Amino acid sequence: MRAAPVALVRARVWSEGVALERLQKILSNAGVASRRQAEELILGGRVQVNGETVTTLGARADPETDEILVDGEPVRRDRYRYFALNKPRGFVTTARDDQGRETVLDLVPIGDVQLHPVGRLDMDSEGLVLLTNDGHLTELLTHPRYEVEKEYLVGVDAALPLRDLERMVRGITVDGERLRAASVHPAEPPPDAEPVAGAGAWLLVTLREGKNREIRRMLGALGRKVVLLRRLRVGPLRLGSLGSGAFRELTEEEVAALYRAGRAAAAEERGAAGGAGGERPGRDVPKGRRRLPSRR
Repeated sequence: MRAAPVALVRARVWSEGVALERLQKILSNAGVASRRQAEELILGGRVQVNGETVTTLGARADPETDEILVDGEPVRRDRYRYFALNKPRGFVTTARDDQGRETVLDLVPIGDVQLHPVGRLDMDSEGLVLLTNDGHLTELLTHPRYEVEKEYLVGVDAALPLRDLERMVRGITVDGERLRAASVHPAEPPPDAEPVAGAGAWLLVTLREGKNREIRRMLGALGRKVVLLRRLRVGPLRLGSLGSGAFRELTEEEVAALYRAGRAAAAEERGAAGGAGGERPGRDVPKGRRRLPSRR
């Protein structure tokens, strides 16, 4: 984050006719810290306003319109809404679709809040989709460099030998792009699985990078067809018993857990980038097998 110019920060006393408040007061009123503790947060470079790090005690902001973060987390979380949706197949994971297809927002009619989906889920796939108007959390959960885990239950037309599961973890090059899973394990079919779906085997696949149609492309390269793909988890948040097409608002504890997961992944990425020769976190191969060397 860039530090905001001191002269500019001090000059911001009025905005569109509204008197701005000192950052110390905003943080104190939000229950983040006492006035004195708020000053220490500001001087320590832990406060951002609209993407700019502020280290000046005379800085002011509008708590209603400015995005104010402490350690990367919004001070006024009540400005944001967070929903979990169990997306059925046939819906596009986007805010608007030029082809007029139904989108995930059609399933969450909550009025004038401008939501957006967090990440992608193929139209032919189903399961957990997060929707919010919090852009900062969206970046933490979706940016490829942070690698927040996402877990999927996958039905395939026939079982794969163990060597192919290991290949998915080591990495498979498809159309010049390296694809890899964090872990792959055999799984039991879900209770609602239909026999006519044609699934001959089930896998539990965890991704960290989330490239376009990554699971389908890997399995296609191994000669297998995906007959069902259901996202079960994003970071610490699980789909649970939420019915198909149903949605619910997240609790404060769930939002805080998502932020912790995003910040931890971001810190891990910074540590990996800063350490010379440091290894990235290991990836899991099916139980009972040795860990294989990873190759990019």
